[in-house]
Amino acid sequence: MQYTYDTTMFQDVFEHEFTYLNGFLRNVTRFADRPAVFCPLTGRRWTYRALNADANRLAHALQADGVGRGDVVMHMLLNSAEFVFCYLASQKVGAVNCPINYRQAAGEIALMIDDSRPKVFVFDEEFRETACQALALAQYRPERVVVADLWNRAEAQKGETAFRNYVGGCSEDDPERCDRPHIYDETTRLYTSGTTSRPKAVPLNNINEVLSSHDVIMHFPLNPTDRTMNMTPWFHRGGLHSGGPAPTLYVGGEVVIMRDFNPRRCLQYVEKYKLTFLIGVPTIISMLARAQESKPADLSTLRGIVAMGAPFEKAACEKYLKLLTPNIFNGYGTTESFWNTFLRPYDLPEMAGAAGRSCTDDEVRVVRALRDGHAEPGDLAAKDGREVGEVIIKSPGKSSYCYFNNPELTAQKFYKGFLYTGDLATWNEQEFVTITGRKDDMIVSSGENVYPTQIEAILNEHPKVMESGVVGIPDSLRGEVIEAYVVSSDSSLTAEELKKYCAGHPMLSPYKRPRAYHFVEELPHTATGKLMHHKLREIALNRK
Repeated sequence: MQYTYDTTMFQDVFEHEFTYLNGFLRNVTRFADRPAVFCPLTGRRWTYRALNADANRLAHALQADGVGRGDVVMHMLLNSAEFVFCYLASQKVGAVNCPINYRQAAGEIALMIDDSRPKVFVFDEEFRETACQALALAQYRPERVVVADLWNRAEAQKGETAFRNYVGGCSEDDPERCDRPHIYDETTRLYTSGTTSRPKAVPLNNINEVLSSHDVIMHFPLNPTDRTMNMTPWFHRGGLHSGGPAPTLYVGGEVVIMRDFNPRRCLQYVEKYKLTFLIGVPTIISMLARAQESKPADLSTLRGIVAMGAPFEKAACEKYLKLLTPNIFNGYGTTESFWNTFLRPYDLPEMAGAAGRSCTDDEVRVVRALRDGHAEPGDLAAKDGREVGEVIIKSPGKSSYCYFNNPELTAQKFYKGFLYTGDLATWNEQEFVTITGRKDDMIVSSGENVYPTQIEAILNEHPKVMESGVVGIPDSLRGEVIEAYVVSSDSSLTAEELKKYCAGHPMLSPYKRPRAYHFVEELPHTATGKLMHHKLREIALNRK
């Protein structure tokens, strides 16, 4: 292709220098002695200079093991300094950082190990039993297995290396590489939840890392004076990229580590360490609000609370605005494309319940939902807030548009520059999108399409309901009947009370009313707080 100017230097610099790691390294010189990471449990704080030094020690250890371009460093870690070291050190040697969900069963983790074939596997001492079972079940054995823990005292067993010994004596200087980084290099690989036994891995490249960070910096907005705490696990897209280590270290702020979520401790951290942004999911925000009601903390330093996953219901949103902060943000998206719609404080509480409008650099559409295959990107559902269609997403900066080692699923989910999410939604003339469920969660009862999220929203309005989940159960007469699983906030709540409540609700047609109510202690969720209807349906079927 002929251009009107000489693109040689631009292409060379952009393609090889516009990397996440270079953004971090700029802050190592700009903000060398400013705080980068703080662990309240140990009291340890890393400046940018110190963080870079510790990441370099791990990078040199990896290089000594022959880890280089395209090799995988898989880690099974709680939010921790070691997680950040793995994230940065992998990029320093050209490897792929692969954090995995430590809540998965050993067999599921074994599938990930066999799928990615990591050269190095790092796990937290707290997960020793699961990690060892997974390694035993996997057909592939990593060349190096490293065990870490909060206090750096873990003792290695046969075939393992303690983290402190692995990096001990290694240089704190930036490692040298014999190759040049590239913007299309895979930097991170995330395994996302699915309904099949085959692992579903999402590769992210340097451009994805940089522009995901830019997106957060722009939408919060985030700056070098911010002190963020993502209250969810960092092993998923929202944990890593929504105010987690990636954007905060790219902009020059400080990451405060919440190793595992505790609402009272979280509020104490905000007050004591003057946090500016909290990031979580609606269920976590709900627990924060209850803790704040019982024993208020000083939250005056907060510039905002950002929620991911499910949208807020209006009553809950109004409550949080009064109790926690007037600046609440709500994002919706996927592992494949990060967040792609956003509700800002000026949208709330009026638009609570909606997922928001497209993020600045994204395009989110609702197209006609087909049982099989793809509707064309231009075959739009009516913008009337009533017609239900499928959400599709164009996110050129934050998505790699494929799955690792899975061309079949890639062909199913990506089409003409869009990710076909499988989420069902309506949208209005202003293009605010409201999620109604998933194509595979839709219930067909007596020939009528029923979307669980609509019924759940109504049940959750009941003052004695903390959370609910709705699924369809096979029925010889109706095809499927609707059952509700309820976590109550008041032990006096009965099925008869809910039945009367639903019968009298003006927004719930008779065919949408649950035929049975079951009270449970908890409901199954993904790490991002999304209710797993397929898991709930398994529970329901096992009751029969």
